[in-house]
Amino acid sequence: MKDYNYQLNDIVEMKKPHPCAARSKLFQIVRVGADLKIKCLGCGNVITISRDIFNQKYKCVKKD
Repeated sequence: MKDYNYQLNDIVEMKKPHPCAARSKLFQIVRVGADLKIKCLGCGNVITISRDIFNQKYKCVKKD
C-alpha cells in the first residue's frame, strides 16, 4: 500500500486541470478527514472529494 504524505494547507498538483477559466492544476487542501475539501487556486471554488478518489487523482505535493 502506498504511503500518502499530504496535510492540511498543503498545495497539491492534480493530474487533470480544474474546468474553470484559469485551468489550474494546483489546489490547496482545506479539510482532511474521510473526505477532503480542496480549493482551486485559479478560481477559488471549494470541492469535496472522497479520500480514495483523491489518492487516485493527485500527482504530487508542491514544496514552497
